Formats: sequence, structure tokens, C-alpha cells
Amino acid sequence: MPDDSDSDPFAGARDLLQRFIEEEHGYLSWLGTTVEDLDEGGVTLRVPFDEKLTNPTSPPTMHGGIAATLIDTAGGVALRTTIDDPIQGGVATINLNVNYLRRAAGDMTATAEVIRTGGSVGVSQVTVTSETPNEGERPVAVGQGAYRLFQG
Repeated sequence: MPDDSDSDPFAGARDLLQRFIEEEHGYLSWLGTTVEDLDEGGVTLRVPFDEKLTNPTSPPTMHGGIAATLIDTAGGVALRTTIDDPIQGGVATINLNVNYLRRAAGDMTATAEVIRTGGSVGVSQVTVTSETPNEGERPVAVGQGAYRLFQG
């Protein structure tokens, strides 16, 4: 029986990214960020609902900065999967656009997809979903990021 790494070449990368978040990235770790899925040109990240991340509303809703963080981070990570050396290379945000659609009252999940990877600039689009007051699971924010690519 083949192991998961034979059928999913990104399984090891997913685990490596999760360890990096937990051990090396204080902010994403503090948020409780988890890597739900990772493949070439895409990533799904999740931040669990936590009272410390909410606005003082009734019912409590997640602060919009969490959605912006997820859009920025997921967009950049998705692009890393498309460059020649994802570990030694890198990305830096050039421009970030976030459109808020509705309040988030639960875990936030960001799904990023690469639109284009060029020689020095890449673009990703991201949708953030969450449980919402009275509407169920819905998109709560959408965004697009442009990133400077450092190809190692």
C-alpha cells in the first residue's frame, strides 16, 4: 500500500507549513491558524472562533482584521506553491484588497487560488467563509493580493 506522500506530494509540505506556523510564527500561532489543505496553486487556512478575536457586539463577531490576515497569508502561501523553490524563495505583499460581505460569528476559513505567477509578481484571490448570524455558513470576505516573488 503506498503511503500518503506517494499519492499526495503536498502532504509533507502541509505538515511542514503547520509546524512552521506553530513553532516559528508567533502571530499565526496565537490566532490558532491551521492548514486545512495545500496543493499547487492553492491553500485553505482556518482560524477558530475565539472570544479574544471578537468585536464587542451581541452576538460576538470576529474582528475584520482576522479575515484580512487570512486573505494576506493564504494568498502568499498559495503563490509559494508555484515558485521554483518554495522554501528558499519568498513572497512579500505589494497590494492587498479586502471586501467585507457580512459578519463572521464562527471559525473563519480562507481558500486561496493563484490567478497568475509571473517572474517577479504574482496575484491570488481568496474567499473567507464563516458561520454568520442568522444565515449559516457563508462568504464573509473576499480579497485579492499582489505579491513580489523572490525566486530563491
